[in-house]
Amino acid sequence: MSENPILISFPESFETERLLIRAPQWGDGVFSNEAIGESLDQLKPWMPFAQTMPTVEQSEAYVRKARLNFLERTDLPLHLFDKRTGEFVGSSGLHRFDWDVRRFEIGYWLRTSRSGQGLMTEAVNGITTFAIQELKASRIEIRCNEMNHASARVAERAGFTLEGILRKSAREQTGELANTCVYAKVKGYEF
Repeated sequence: MSENPILISFPESFETERLLIRAPQWGDGVFSNEAIGESLDQLKPWMPFAQTMPTVEQSEAYVRKARLNFLERTDLPLHLFDKRTGEFVGSSGLHRFDWDVRRFEIGYWLRTSRSGQGLMTEAVNGITTFAIQELKASRIEIRCNEMNHASARVAERAGFTLEGILRKSAREQTGELANTCVYAKVKGYEF
């Protein structure tokens, strides 16, 4: 039986070369909302939350719930900020995990104006290191729609291994069934 997750202590923030990566905080809703608004068309095919533009209040409520989830250790959302400018550049985190196995899944999205700069690959590498060092991860996954080539490229650039494609395993925003690519790094293999 593993330790009660709420008793596990680890930092709420860490840095990579260009990014401050931290747990959500009260007030982050305005930054998140602005980035969603800028990126809605690019996020819509892949992200359930991006089907309609949320209000600032809805984004703030989401951020506050995300903060509580982080503190309760039921989800570990992380916000990404440019260290130089302080700009909110995207969101990531460790989700759908199993504390007993120490299996985590990294999810992510980046605001459109900051895509193509390698920031998400940098963030994924930083979050992977955090999961290994601070959370004692044994397995870290990235799952994405088979047609989400940008997300798959991030996983590949970050050194994750494509373990397989789950056929007709998820429903797209259009209602059609879609294939899911499962990438992973596993203790004893990739780290």
